[in-house]
Amino acid sequence: MGKNRVALVVDDSMLVRHCVCRFLEQRGFTVQAASDGREALQKLAGMRVDLLVTDLEMPRMGGLELIAELKQGTRTTRIPIIIVTGRKVAGDYGGKADYSIYKDIDIEGQLGKALTKIFGKSLAAEAGR
Repeated sequence: MGKNRVALVVDDSMLVRHCVCRFLEQRGFTVQAASDGREALQKLAGMRVDLLVTDLEMPRMGGLELIAELKQGTRTTRIPIIIVTGRKVAGDYGGKADYSIYKDIDIEGQLGKALTKIFGKSLAAEAGR
């Protein structure tokens, strides 16, 4: 299993949140979800996470603002971050994230590659257990 890893998925799209949460749960993660950056920060105040998956464009607080807040906190600065974005706004985020994936193509396949990069090959093999 994912060794009791905890992930926080932040996206204002219920469909994307559901897809990403389900994918991570199938790999042994305990998953929490938030609909924007402010809600994510509230949840992070009371929990430890091993992975953050965030959209960029959300109401109230977007992904880049959320990431900037996390990088300032001593407890949150090393959390691996995967950005989920539309292809149009994709690009180099100046090292703010560990991995970027795109909503318009095979989210699950991209997530699998991102998890392998961040946590190693063993996690990718755990699917479906």
